[in-house]
Amino acid sequence: MAKRNGQASTASGRRTFTEEFKQEAVQMILDGHSVASVSKNLGIGNTNFLYRWKAETLARSGPAAKALDSQVLELREELQRMRRERDILKKALSIFSQQE
Repeated sequence: MAKRNGQASTASGRRTFTEEFKQEAVQMILDGHSVASVSKNLGIGNTNFLYRWKAETLARSGPAAKALDSQVLELREELQRMRRERDILKKALSIFSQQE
């Protein structure tokens, strides 16, 4: 079995990937890289591997990760609301400064 960058080939020609390799790939996706770019950069031909590894990783992470995901969602919604408020205030400032 020949190993290369976290990948190994079996006698039947199937590739196997180390857990470390899978975790690194999933972390790249979670860091915001697209599945297609991670697949290309790591030389993984089938993106289905990455989707499965990500799902398995998230399932193993349990309720703590789900709580964190919901907190991130709340913060993103709050950020969006704050940006809308900022834009409204900018427009108001522009209108009031033109009237003087």
